[in-house]
Amino acid sequence: MSKSPLKIAIAGLGTVGGGTVQLLHDQAELLAARAGRTLALVGAAALVRPPELPLDGVPFFTDARELAKTCDYDVLVELIGGAGGIALEVVKTALERGRSVVTANKAMIAHHGVELALIAERTGANIGFEASVGGGIPIIKSLREGLAGNRLSKVMGILNGTCNYILTTMRDSGRDFADVLAEAQALGYAEADPTFDIDGIDTAHKLAILASLAFTMPVDLDAVSCEGIRHVSALDIRYADELGYRIKLLGVASRTEAGVETRVYPAMVPLSFPLAHVGGPFNAIVTEGDFVGRTVLEGRGAGARPTASAVVADLMDLATGRVGPTFGVPVADLTPLPAAATGSHRSAYYIRLMVKDEPGVFADIAAALRDEKVSMEQIIQRGRAPEETVPVVMTVHETEEAAMLRAVARINALASIAEPAHLIRIENL
Repeated sequence: MSKSPLKIAIAGLGTVGGGTVQLLHDQAELLAARAGRTLALVGAAALVRPPELPLDGVPFFTDARELAKTCDYDVLVELIGGAGGIALEVVKTALERGRSVVTANKAMIAHHGVELALIAERTGANIGFEASVGGGIPIIKSLREGLAGNRLSKVMGILNGTCNYILTTMRDSGRDFADVLAEAQALGYAEADPTFDIDGIDTAHKLAILASLAFTMPVDLDAVSCEGIRHVSALDIRYADELGYRIKLLGVASRTEAGVETRVYPAMVPLSFPLAHVGGPFNAIVTEGDFVGRTVLEGRGAGARPTASAVVADLMDLATGRVGPTFGVPVADLTPLPAAATGSHRSAYYIRLMVKDEPGVFADIAAALRDEKVSMEQIIQRGRAPEETVPVVMTVHETEEAAMLRAVARINALASIAEPAHLIRIENL
């Protein structure tokens, strides 16, 4: 083994950083055999040196900025997190020094990926971010390399394990959102402030990255329409089961004649589609290409070991020289594509209403749908409760989103409607 070692510095020794250190230590012989050179840890930075990690003899820094500026490394692994701040600073420092970067930081890539790619091109460095989307699922490599011979029309998936865990547990237990969220926080599946997960922001970051790779366009986080899962109830999940669906938080990027659509939303997924059966904290991603057709990748979307596996995959590419432009082509060749007009999206819908059980209710609801040319498919109402509110569930055929929202606004204004309508898209895949 005549090649010099690949010298690695790691900034951030939390869950993923610690997992990466452990993997490099435990799999050292395997990695060296496959890379034809050793992968040597030459520096690490964190506020406190974790005593449980195999860091004997490794120079340690309490300031990641000093590590990035002064350590002699070939590649900096950034695992601090956050779109800006110290994480962005150390990555820019490394790239300006002509050193490559590997990161799991989806927020930073979504906000600053093009800017960082330009620095890398100027200084001759490389950026790997396999671990930023899908945990241990090799989706970045699949889009950038494995599917390079295809024009992709769609990439979609379950991209947030926290939300998938919550929705799966709600279905399995029959409990409501707030109760399951509290449990997920107690178990460590959800953060103390779960906003980024449950409001779809984390999924939006990941989807913006996938859309850039799939459609050879600049990362455009601002174009992502985002809706979370706070409004999904146990009642909705029971009705979804009855109708033959599972509710999943999806990130969907599609290239259509009207432009590129990038959307995050809870959706009813038919049981015949692979994503319907992805449970717990798992992620799954579906692509559609003109030559390959449909591909499905599934795996653990977070955690120390799966994400460390993705980090080390990028390190192995650098060790063996399997590198290329950050987003598959040089930044100058990323082509901005028009975003589809707001409201032009077409979908079938599930609508749940809480209505006062009185004469004329259905006629008023039907009139609101008719006037917007929304075609009803089926209605579910069981029993009667005069002078009380009862749930009424409807599904409607595929229609334009703008028309659906206008119809719902009219329905919500009816005196017989006790609370705003619950609207969930149906993905007829």
